[in-house]
Amino acid sequence: MTDMPAPHSVLRRLTDDVINRIAAGEVIERPAAALKELVENAIDARARRIRIAIVNGGADRIVVTDDGVGMTPDELELAVQRHCTSKLTDETLVRISSLGFRGEALPSIGAAARLTITSRKADSDCAWRIHVAGGLVSPPEPCAGEPGTSLLVEDMFFATPARRKFLKSARVEGTHAESAVRRLALAAPDVAFFMELDGRTVIDRPAETPEARAAALLGVADADGLLALDGERGDMRLTGFACSPSVHRPTAAGQFMLVNGRAVVDPLLRTAIRVAYRRVIEVGRHPVAVLSLSLPYDQVDVNVHPAKTELRFADEAGVRSLVIGTLTRALGLGAGAVGVRPGFTPSRGARIFYPAEEAPQRDGFAEPGLALGSVPAARSFASPATLMAAPAGTASAPPPVSADDISPLAASQTPGTEYPLGAPVAQILETYIIAVTSDENMILVDQHAAHERLTHEDLREQFLSGTIQAQRLLVPDVVELSGSQADLLVSRASALSKLGIDIEAFGPGAVLVRSLPGLLGNVSAVALLRDLAEELDADELAAIDETPALDARLDAVIARMACHGSIRAGRKLSLAEMNALLRRMEATPRAGTCSHGRPTWVRMTRNDLELLFRRR
Repeated sequence: MTDMPAPHSVLRRLTDDVINRIAAGEVIERPAAALKELVENAIDARARRIRIAIVNGGADRIVVTDDGVGMTPDELELAVQRHCTSKLTDETLVRISSLGFRGEALPSIGAAARLTITSRKADSDCAWRIHVAGGLVSPPEPCAGEPGTSLLVEDMFFATPARRKFLKSARVEGTHAESAVRRLALAAPDVAFFMELDGRTVIDRPAETPEARAAALLGVADADGLLALDGERGDMRLTGFACSPSVHRPTAAGQFMLVNGRAVVDPLLRTAIRVAYRRVIEVGRHPVAVLSLSLPYDQVDVNVHPAKTELRFADEAGVRSLVIGTLTRALGLGAGAVGVRPGFTPSRGARIFYPAEEAPQRDGFAEPGLALGSVPAARSFASPATLMAAPAGTASAPPPVSADDISPLAASQTPGTEYPLGAPVAQILETYIIAVTSDENMILVDQHAAHERLTHEDLREQFLSGTIQAQRLLVPDVVELSGSQADLLVSRASALSKLGIDIEAFGPGAVLVRSLPGLLGNVSAVALLRDLAEELDADELAAIDETPALDARLDAVIARMACHGSIRAGRKLSLAEMNALLRRMEATPRAGTCSHGRPTWVRMTRNDLELLFRRR
């Protein structure tokens, strides 16, 4: 066994070279961190175009070229010295509007790698170049170069080999680098970005609108497929875009967060996104969204870590509430609302087929050519009992519908009204509804999944409109917890009571459970309360009904009830029933996914169909 060296007993000052290498370890964790700092500098320099090329995940080579304001020889010398910056105008560190401000990035990169900076101001006769290798700086020298700045980083961590050997594979490091650039490209849509990874183009975007940039970098085919976000709370405003719950990823890599234009990786914002999507997305999947939060500079601290991706909010509860509320409202739209804009005009020559009870039938299909203007108001969606009562195989004979079953939405339908999910024309496999929209897109609907969501929303509304019925335990359970967790639960006793959980303190580190929600049946009080305590302890801002321990259990029961109370796959529907189902879907919040997070409908455009048949 190797003997450990004895520590020095005498205090001594570290050399500047060692200090720089230690600091570089905080700022430049991996090549992607160096790339992020260089691109942020380019954005701060008012660049309109940024070109990036990396080799071997950035370990061998990183090149960032911009057309920004450039630097003079004197500024180049200062730029590679620690804590020299042109961006910090407020020395109280309160109003920090630039992306960089610490003056650490370039010296840190120069201490760990070989750095070459070539820069030219627009009114200069020539460019100037400076070299830094392992902290050693060479004097600036004149050279040829275009206006702007080009930075070349080679042999990353050659001066700190211990750090270099801990780098991941080129593929993994390259993925991190691309993700960093995507975040910055979303933060600056008015800047053109081009990025090559080992000679392969991975990003090529012109200056464009935020919608187009978000659609491109999130992998959405059309900006119309995004939910626009816009919410305010006091001096805070949240904008951005989110994908519907049917678009999801295996990791949170599709979530991009901006705070005052700064790309961040913030656990508070990420938790708020998870909470907002918790009832509408498949378990284990992650939503896709771009959030842009604007708030007064004195309400957020960006000087938390040298990497500047971590924040502290003065009003954490307010930020969380704003994000959850804004996303929840956006997700609360009826099915088909995404992509339908106010004032939408159908394309010339587009036709919409619409069901009518007197429409001629051919083996269950509508007779082509029915004009929308000739169709009477459609019926509302009948109750599950009414639908189930109709005999199978009677597609042309809709079940009886009473006046009480006709919704105001159906009664108010008029010729010319736009319906996002279009009009049904057929049912296939007695499970899927085919509909056509006015712009000649085809809509496919899973009838069971769709009705399951409608029933789920109705049941949840019933249960949460008042106090959930409590079921008293024959013998109260005593749950042993840590002292802080027991106190936390007792402090939330009033909120728990509204959900059917009655507890009281039972000595130090324990609570007595007298009742549980009747909806949950024979659930273990000990397991439920311990899970609740741990989740509330881990996220003190969470509301009781947001904790997975209770919310997931309640929702799972409601989902099971909704599933059993919904029309089944294999149930033949009439055109009137199909039409009523589509109209209810358009009016019901979160109807784009079923209770289990699976999509209830999909849209196929002309382009999709032509690709299937290789017409394109």
